[in-house]
Amino acid sequence: MIQVLELGIVVHSVIIGISLGASESPKTIRPLVAALTFHQFFEGMGLGGCIVQAKFKFRAAAIMALFFSLTTPVGIAIGIGISNVYDENSSTALIVEGIFNAASAGILIYMALVDLLAADFMNPRMQTNGRLQVGANISLLVGAGCMSLLAKWA
Repeated sequence: MIQVLELGIVVHSVIIGISLGASESPKTIRPLVAALTFHQFFEGMGLGGCIVQAKFKFRAAAIMALFFSLTTPVGIAIGIGISNVYDENSSTALIVEGIFNAASAGILIYMALVDLLAADFMNPRMQTNGRLQVGANISLLVGAGCMSLLAKWA
């Protein structure tokens, strides 16, 4: 399970890095940096929590942390490399960017619902405590609202 989470985060980070590296307009770069900061922070916390729960050996945890740390800069380097032949406003570029953004969003939704939240929401302690369920659902909706607000701003 954790390897699927790591793979999803790696793919998402590369895609977001490419978007940031290929962008040339400050109006595009500033919101992307803000979104990237929040995404990387929360993805790192989620991945770190999963690594701790899985009780990996130090070497495996260090390799996973290294991959997580390097994927966004690699994506940015790819984006910078293609920016010379990349017309940000062409219809092809907009379609490709839309597909990449949709894939990234799908990966994040899958990881959040299946890899991270499912185990917590299916926990017997959660299942038997109505107050805890209400609190968890409210927290989930507030978090989703905040991320949607960030996406609207970005």
